[in-house]
This record gives sequence, structure tokens and C-alpha cells, in this order.
Amino acid sequence: MSAPGNGLRVVLADDQAMVRSGLALVLSSEPDIDVVAECADGRELVRAVGEYRPDLVLTDVRMPAMDGIEAARQLRRLSEAPPILVLTTFDDDEVLWPALAVGVEGFVLKDSPAESLVAAARAVARGGTWLDPRVLPRVVARAVSSPVAAPAAAQTMARLTPREREVLDSICLGASNAEIAGTLRTTKRTVKSQVSSILQKLGARDRAAAIITAYEAGWRRPPG
Repeated sequence: MSAPGNGLRVVLADDQAMVRSGLALVLSSEPDIDVVAECADGRELVRAVGEYRPDLVLTDVRMPAMDGIEAARQLRRLSEAPPILVLTTFDDDEVLWPALAVGVEGFVLKDSPAESLVAAARAVARGGTWLDPRVLPRVVARAVSSPVAAPAAAQTMARLTPREREVLDSICLGASNAEIAGTLRTTKRTVKSQVSSILQKLGARDRAAAIITAYEAGWRRPPG
């Protein structure tokens, strides 16, 4: 654990000490990231978030005492809940849907290179999303398994204005509101309003759900 500074404040949780140490080393080596707490289970994670008020939570799911999904569920009850990035493995599909149901902002695979982990942490902390390219195709495949999913999603997508489609396209790329504002040459306040409108029109709880709707509709194709 590094001393708190002025960088991106991260609380991480994994029940394996060596994994925690490796994650902390990767993140703390970045000049703009501070790992302020390392936790061995979900109960420690919830307490640490209350104490340190981090900008980001990075958590494994399968932990003793309290798993990462339940911890995320409890954190969502906070008035200012931090964004949550979930660690998973390539073949652990059972994790994906419960995590999405709770409303986590991203998934990163445990065997991802260090630069991907850092990029995911920064993207999610900025208000973006991160769905690992190796995970996304399976998430979408399950989402569109119903024969009525694609037509319903396409009909829903038709409610968006051309500008809202541009914003959603940027969301699908993991962009934050500030980045979208820069790309579209508008204000963050305007983008925030447009994102709210998109979520309302799509009936989506969060950005991850909006991304899945875009793929369901065939508007975007998942990598791989």
C-alpha cells in the first residue's frame, strides 16, 4: 500500500496475498495512481471504502467471508459510491451476469498485461466503462440469445437522436464524459445530459447496459 497522494486513489481486494501485491505494484508504479488500501475479502473492502473514500475499487469476485458481488452490492448503497472494476478469468462466465446486475463499471481479465489493467483503472475512474475485448463477445452472445432481443433492441435504438448515437458510440469505446465532450466539441454538462437521455430512452440502468443494447441491436459488432 502506498501513502495517499494526489493521484487516483484505489482500494483493491483479492484473497490471494501475492495477487494483491502484484496488482498494487502495477498500479502504484504509475505516477498518477495511489493504492490506499489492500483487502483480503469483501468485508474488508467495504470498510476500507468507507474509511478512504477512493476514486476506484478494483476487486476479485471469489473471496471468503464476503465475495466481490455482495461487496459491490453494499457499496452501491453509499451516497457517493466509487466506480467498481471487477477482476475475472476468461472462462468464469458465472461472474459476468451477477456483476452486471449489481451495476459494476467494468471487467478486466486477471491475465491482462499491466498496461491494460492501468488503462482499465483510469477509464473506469474517469467515469467510462471497460469491458475486456475477450469477455465482451460472450456477454453479448448471452444477451442476444433470445430471438426477440435483437428486434427489440433495434426498435429501442431508433429512439436516439443522431447526436445521442454519436455519444453512445463513444460510450461503447469506453470514453468518459470529458473525453466525449472533447471529441464532439461540446461541454461536459451537455454530454452528461445526453448520457442521461440515452439511458432513459434505452431503459438502461448504466453505461454497461447501454453498450449491451447497442450490440444486441447489431449496431456494433463485438471484437473477436
